[in-house]
Amino acid sequence: MNNSPTAAQTVRTTLAEKPVTVLKGVGPKVQEKLARLHIETVQDVLFHLPLRYQDRTRITALGSLSPGMEAVVDVEVKVADVIYRRRRSLLCKVADGTGSLTLRFFHFSKAQQENLKPGTRLRCFGEARRGPAGLEMVHPEYTLLSANMDVDDSLTAIYPTTDGLHQLTWRKLTDQALALLSSNRVLQDWMPASVLEGYGFPDLRQALMTVHRPQPDEDLAALADGMHPANRRLAFEELIAHRLGLLAMRAKTRRLEAAPMQVEGKLATAFIGNLPFDPTAAQARVIAEINTDLNAAEPMLRLVQGDVGAGKTVVAAAAAARAVEAGFQVAVMAPTEILAEQHLLNFSAWFEALGVSVGWLSGKMTAKQRRDSLAAVAAGTDQIVVGTHALFQDDVVFHRLGLTIIDEQHRFGVHQRLALRNKGADGDLTPHQLIMTATPIPRTLAMTAYADLDCSVIDELPPGRKPVTTVAVATSRRAEIIERVRRAIGEGRQVYWVCTLIEESDALQAQAAEDTANVLIEALPEYSIALVHGRMKAKEKDLVMQAFKNREVDLLVATTVIEVGVDVPNASLMIIENAERLGLSQLHQLRGRVGRGSAESSCVLVYQPPLSQTARERIAIMRETNDGFVIAERDLEIRGAGELLGTRQTGLAGFRIADLARDDDLLDPVSEAAALIVEQHPEAVAPLIKRWIGEEKREYGGV
Repeated sequence: MNNSPTAAQTVRTTLAEKPVTVLKGVGPKVQEKLARLHIETVQDVLFHLPLRYQDRTRITALGSLSPGMEAVVDVEVKVADVIYRRRRSLLCKVADGTGSLTLRFFHFSKAQQENLKPGTRLRCFGEARRGPAGLEMVHPEYTLLSANMDVDDSLTAIYPTTDGLHQLTWRKLTDQALALLSSNRVLQDWMPASVLEGYGFPDLRQALMTVHRPQPDEDLAALADGMHPANRRLAFEELIAHRLGLLAMRAKTRRLEAAPMQVEGKLATAFIGNLPFDPTAAQARVIAEINTDLNAAEPMLRLVQGDVGAGKTVVAAAAAARAVEAGFQVAVMAPTEILAEQHLLNFSAWFEALGVSVGWLSGKMTAKQRRDSLAAVAAGTDQIVVGTHALFQDDVVFHRLGLTIIDEQHRFGVHQRLALRNKGADGDLTPHQLIMTATPIPRTLAMTAYADLDCSVIDELPPGRKPVTTVAVATSRRAEIIERVRRAIGEGRQVYWVCTLIEESDALQAQAAEDTANVLIEALPEYSIALVHGRMKAKEKDLVMQAFKNREVDLLVATTVIEVGVDVPNASLMIIENAERLGLSQLHQLRGRVGRGSAESSCVLVYQPPLSQTARERIAIMRETNDGFVIAERDLEIRGAGELLGTRQTGLAGFRIADLARDDDLLDPVSEAAALIVEQHPEAVAPLIKRWIGEEKREYGGV
């Protein structure tokens, strides 16, 4: 780095160091409101980017207005009256010679009423809507019209905000920040020139000027779509900052020490030898990758992903066997009781026959059960401990935790994953981490959300699994669907009937499932029909599921509690009600409950017309493909990263300008650029993370 006085002076005067209080209008109250949005410096104001734009650069004649248009109009007040109906309101009839319009105010002062007398000329901005007497604007922005008044010379940016900070305040703050930027006050560009070469991006100053105050001759469609070179320049830097945060976290973990598990592998060999099938080549490959990690003296950080039914649990169990043989405990954490219970059943069946004790910890245990379990975990009596989020609560103390296995990682936050890891910190040693997901992650998300992890993909299904044929049927054809169920059961097959409700209430979901079960019992009296839902006790659910597995139940009516963890090879038909209300990943997970045996299997998506465009797209994709990775990519396009990952995935739900689906072509360059910055420009890492992610997430980023 250049240590000359000039460089030092530059750093001191950078806008990243100037407090936001240097801007006019930022007193203690405004400063407090800005702090809610993590805005503390002038640089933070510059990187608080617009959500969208309004065009106030031209006057629109009233005769050209149509409903839904946002426009600037120059008008004269013709009539102004206060009307007392359901709500007191001030109505001003205005005109401009080409047409007329009503301005409607529900909140107004006496002074405002005095200013809006007939004959007053106004410049207004607002959205035209249909009203009782033609077009109207409700609470438009307005100012008294004076001679030679100019229109705005750039598009008007609309900013994300918080209570008490109006758009006018944002415009004043960003105007001042941009004025400081244009007066050659320093805003450090931390992106090396070698990284930016060849992309045709504007420099940082120009990109910010364009995004905040785009000129009328800019490509407005490209700006709105996020494809303008200015958007792309900033999205590129934001994606790099997020990747640097995750890489910094990874580097911090890599500096920790873990216990190498260099054992013969006798327990894992015995476990695999007892299975009623041979692992696939993909499973064998991933087990080998995990063993290599476990042999090392630094903590494993590996994500194993695979499609529904690819056999991730067997891979995780092989890793657990290695850790137990090396003398360590294993924690297996799942996001829901039903999935954790399924893991408990599997691990108990596999390991207790081999003399390995499997314990259980969940939020639904009695006080005595919990005390006994905590004691067994602390003493090391339980070598493998399965549970929900209860595993990382304060009173859980492990004897010698060497490996944590986390299922459905996207349902937990990064901090929860770290909390479980910290449970095993034994002196200077950190547990190895294995993370699994049955929700295939698009490459775009894997590269961005999981840059701190090594990724393994089980890209092969067990032999004999056949694609599931998927059809969509309107709910009006329910009688045909019931007849299809009758035929399937008559052929010796079992059926799932999944009930979904848009409401999140367990009680309403359970009621809907009960109502459906009663209808089906009446329609199919000759068959055994059972019900399972989220409000049942664990033992009740287990009994029903066990009866279904034992073929004592022909038709299982369920809520989405059966989304994961249930394996009944004889089930060959899945009916999903209200399929239009579910996301693609959830539909794919549910469909994965059938097609596990040798019989031809089908999934019927029952929908309530008319379908929205999004629902139509989802159902079409489900009919086109059984490939979970293709489905995940399309889900990303439809829903976006924040919704797909969940807001718990720290730092990813809140991209300011980047969009992972839209900007996926930047991800390979982002990966290369981040590696180059870490290696050749380490001084840029922390400032870039701070600029885009903020102070509150720097601990997560490990810097």
